[in-house]
Amino acid sequence: MKWEELLQIVGKEPVFHSSILIAGGVNPIDLGRQLPRWVKSGKLIQLRRRLYVLSKQYQKTSPHPFLIANQIKRASYVSLQSALEYHGLIPEYVPIVTSISTGRPEKVDTPLGSFIFKHIKKELFSNYQLVDLGEEQSAFIATPEKALLDLLYLTPGSDKPEYLQELRLQNFTTKNINILIELAGKSGIRKLLYASRRIKTMLSESEIS
Repeated sequence: MKWEELLQIVGKEPVFHSSILIAGGVNPIDLGRQLPRWVKSGKLIQLRRRLYVLSKQYQKTSPHPFLIANQIKRASYVSLQSALEYHGLIPEYVPIVTSISTGRPEKVDTPLGSFIFKHIKKELFSNYQLVDLGEEQSAFIATPEKALLDLLYLTPGSDKPEYLQELRLQNFTTKNINILIELAGKSGIRKLLYASRRIKTMLSESEIS
């Protein structure tokens, strides 16, 4: 396979899996030789086994970190602080993308950054949506309430008032809190219900806005 042929197939893809090339009729043995060469020469960036990004000079679209996270682990969605920042609910910049999956927890370090995947039980793997990120890219991201609920679920002591104050939640409306309490109730997890009710109290006292 020639480099020009690869560009014709994946030139518009911000992130691509090598299987897309094999599906196009490329000899897998030849491909297995060529891909490492292109990575070594700097034409390709390998994110994970069989997952690649074109180097900057060949990119038509710079890959969004959330899209990369979704591609690294297909059955996952962006959540926790990453989604809370995206939705404008916390003031901090979050440099590492954190996602939720039902698989084993892991951290994946790539040339384009680190990506953390947290495990959650299947019953709680819900309330995420496909979000348009612009430039013809999209990714599965938790709803604002589910991102917070995931954080509360995975953080020890998250139902304590001190922890909730440290979150410095902002732009959290009555509608958000009502959905949060509803989700917490459906989960059947007492800690989540306690925490969501305490957030409601803090909201009503104007300690968060």
